[in-house]
Order: sequence, then C-alpha cells, then structure tokens
Amino acid sequence: MELKCLRCGAIGLHNGGSSWGCGSCGARFPVVAQVPRFVAEEFYAESFGFQWNRFARTQLDSASGTTRSRETFEQKTGWSLGDLRGKRVLDAGCGMGRFAEVGANAGAEVHAVDLSTAVEAAFQNLGHRPNVRLYQADIMNLPFPEESFDFIYSIGVLHHTPNTKAAFLRLPPLLKPGGAVAIWVYSKTLRSLWGSEILRKLTPSLSKSWLLQASRIAIPLYHIHRVAFVGTVTSHVLPTSMHPEPEWRWLDTFDWYSPKYQWKHTYEEVEGWFMEGGLTEIRRGGFPVSVRGFRPPSSAV
Repeated sequence: MELKCLRCGAIGLHNGGSSWGCGSCGARFPVVAQVPRFVAEEFYAESFGFQWNRFARTQLDSASGTTRSRETFEQKTGWSLGDLRGKRVLDAGCGMGRFAEVGANAGAEVHAVDLSTAVEAAFQNLGHRPNVRLYQADIMNLPFPEESFDFIYSIGVLHHTPNTKAAFLRLPPLLKPGGAVAIWVYSKTLRSLWGSEILRKLTPSLSKSWLLQASRIAIPLYHIHRVAFVGTVTSHVLPTSMHPEPEWRWLDTFDWYSPKYQWKHTYEEVEGWFMEGGLTEIRRGGFPVSVRGFRPPSSAV
C-alpha cells in the first residue's frame, strides 16, 4: 500500500531502508528498530510505550494459549473474523499487537499504528508476519491516503487521546466505500467508581516505575474485593482490575491509572460521531460503549 507524505500530502513515499522519503518535497521519515516513525516523540502516550514494552506478551493469545483477545475483538467489533480474510485492515492504536494478531490470524492484511513506542513490542511479536505492517504514527495525522482500508477498528484507544471525537472523525475518510469501522471507548457509567476518579487526579503525574509497582496491589486486593460487603466498599474506594489472571489485573490496573487522558462516553454520544462522519447502518455492540458502522458504497465522507 502506498503511503502519504505528512508534509506535502503527496502519495507514494519510497522506502530507502533507513527511512521513507517523499519524492515531491524531500521529506524523510526514519525507520528505527525496523519500524517507520511518522512522529518525533510519544507526546501524551508515553505511559503506553512504558506499559506495553513491560507487558509485551501478557494479552497475546499466541503467548497465553488462550482465545481471550480474539473473543474480545469479536465482542467489541461485532464482526465475523471470516469477513476479514483478504481485506486491508487498520488497527488504530495497536499497543503491543494483541488485536493485530487476531486480524492477521484471520487472513487480513493488517496495518497497525500506535503513537507510542509500543510499536517496538508489537514488532517483536508480529514483525515476522508477511501480512502485518507496523508504524509509529498519530491517529490525528496518519500517513495513509483516503479510501485505503476495508475495515478499521480502534479498541480502547480513542478515549486516551486529547479529544475522542476528533480522533474518531479522522478514521472514516480512510475507509473504502462500503468499508466498516468499529470502536470501543469507556462508558460514562465507569464514573461510579468514584475512588479511581479521585486517585486519577494524581496518578498520571507519578513516576511510571513507581506507579507500576503500586499497581501490583491489584494482585492481592482482588481477593478482598471479592469478599461480601467488605469488597463493596474496597472496590469503590480503590478500584482495581478483577481479571482472574494476576499479571493481567496488574497490567489492567496500571493501564487504568497511568494515562494522561481518560474520557468516558455514552452510546448516544458515539452514535452522533458516526452520523457526523457520514456512516450508516450504525449498530451498538454488546459491550458498552462499542459501536460499528459502514461508509456508504458511493458517497464522500
């Protein structure tokens, strides 16, 4: 697939090995650790680079021997994996590649981007696959021409950008006519976990190394949260992940408390974005707040 120059908009960057170059304006985008870099830094996403390079394989189905990520992908996109075979797919916010692996296993040509250095963990996990391409890039300024993809998904990412709606609206123009997009963002109902709302006023500014160690409390606290009556109190005062796997709940708890941005939304709000983006056949998924829709076969977005 041809790439777009982020400086002048010309289509058709050439791969020079150590960088991708634009023949029109001369811009060059370096390749570092075998991943093309279309941003100079991680900006607000530094915690995710830290997180996914530490927990590089925890949620990867091929490493855990489970199908948890595949099941999550199906639940939050509402798609049949069989529909992805032979299609070009954009993973908008790939982290260490858990869902990109699902798409690749389904036979898709997956183009996976992340703003953070998590792409380095993703490359270690998936860089050997001929149907996976990885890029460090910003969702707000992606190096892809319009109408490039058959499917686009963003699972648990857009609510960590400065503006969830603005980030989402960058995606529909990248769909081919008739293409589908699916996203999952945090629900406003999560605000009922008032303890985390208070703690998050402080935790994103803490040292990531310190917060990582502090988040490990989720491992033993899980058992207290499960105690009748007592757990009702502790789970609201100090909410932590309730995943049955210890390392997974340590990861999920760090993931909750570390990001700079963490917006929460309603179905109605997200459906409005889909309509504003010119999408049709908008459907709610079974997991709040997951929404999917289609670009009309013959209309501009």
